[in-house]
Amino acid sequence: MSLPRRRLVIAVRADPVICGHSGEARNLAEVALTRGFDDVRLLTWPMEALEAAGLPLKPADRLLPYSPGITVERPEPVGDYRVPDGRYIAGLTGRLIELLAEPVPTVCLSMYLAPHTDVVVNAVTAARAAGLNPQVRTMAKAVGSDVTNVIRNALRDEHFGAAIALFTTFLANDDLVAVSEYTRDEIVACAEEVDRVSGTSFAAECRRRVVIGYPPIDTSAYLDPDPAEVDAALAARGLERDGYLLFLSRVARAKGVYDLVTAFAQSSCRDQVKLVIAGTGPALEHIQAMALEDERIVFLSDVDDNEKPLLMNGCAAYVLPTKPEPDFVETFGIALVEKMLSGGGPVITTITGGTGEAIGDTAIVVEAGNVNALTEAMDHAVLGLSRPDREEMARRAREFAVNFDRERVFDALFTPDRMPETRVIQVPAQSSEPATM
Repeated sequence: MSLPRRRLVIAVRADPVICGHSGEARNLAEVALTRGFDDVRLLTWPMEALEAAGLPLKPADRLLPYSPGITVERPEPVGDYRVPDGRYIAGLTGRLIELLAEPVPTVCLSMYLAPHTDVVVNAVTAARAAGLNPQVRTMAKAVGSDVTNVIRNALRDEHFGAAIALFTTFLANDDLVAVSEYTRDEIVACAEEVDRVSGTSFAAECRRRVVIGYPPIDTSAYLDPDPAEVDAALAARGLERDGYLLFLSRVARAKGVYDLVTAFAQSSCRDQVKLVIAGTGPALEHIQAMALEDERIVFLSDVDDNEKPLLMNGCAAYVLPTKPEPDFVETFGIALVEKMLSGGGPVITTITGGTGEAIGDTAIVVEAGNVNALTEAMDHAVLGLSRPDREEMARRAREFAVNFDRERVFDALFTPDRMPETRVIQVPAQSSEPATM
């Protein structure tokens, strides 16, 4: 029996976590199967760890299946209760070392520097120190919370040691990627701040090495939804086409959900449309309490990936008034692109972080945190736009959004010089078959 010819391992918070970057991992994995990788693995966390972290999760019984050739691994923790967090890190690191011990050319991509890049760097270092001679190339992709949460918080609290550790780990990889130009600029700015205080030289290396890799999106899942399927999905939810404004994202302060509820309460369009808040998150219970007596606001906490494009296509407008907060800034806005691909009413959003890179000039833009401007924008989208205007906005948005198709993004990221050598290696007689889950 022969081993795989070429392997891709992605260390990430994968499904069922509600996060655009879990979708990124899925899309890169699917394209990899068509680009010479015959073994693709998502190395992620056990369900108990995800639930204990309080992360918003999709309904576990309605997750989209992965194609054959993609294996989701959730290594069990190593150690007992006396090692509270490190047990899971040890499990992930140990499993990756086992994969690297096999003589298979491998690319390891980590998404979220903390802690996934630590896992990859530590596993590769250990494998090399043990004399396993892994055939591996490492890629680290910095996403939103790496910079706006981990690094910025460390700098704000004057924990420069944590920032130094993160930059050192990041730069230890062969290839460095940022999810947007905004994120790349933030990485460099943070590195400059660390350099000033600590005498390090991170910024120059970040400027030289960090490239942009936009989120890969499965455009085929959103383009041209079947009108009959849209109508059926809306009817099942008690909704009508163009009869609701849609917020579909993590329900959190940084997503502007409080501004949205306040703006909708004072809008004129509320007489014609409902507001649908789809998603879960830390602010959900508080927002539900705020809207308890407003029958025009509908909450959906169980929307799956199949229903998402249907709700997006049927809405009068998609509203994501994201705003910068100390712990989060929208570094791209994957949901914005998904909505632009789906058609239907226009996108209403803010220029916060990297959202401008996601929408181009195709959306209705309001100032972040400006509730009155948000109200005016919703009224304009519902009451002021003609049918031809709406169709033209949808066309332009769709044409812009296809630039983020997952095949285009994959090919730009995995250029030939970043691909491992392809060769077939026979498993020695005494070796056992790699474990799958």
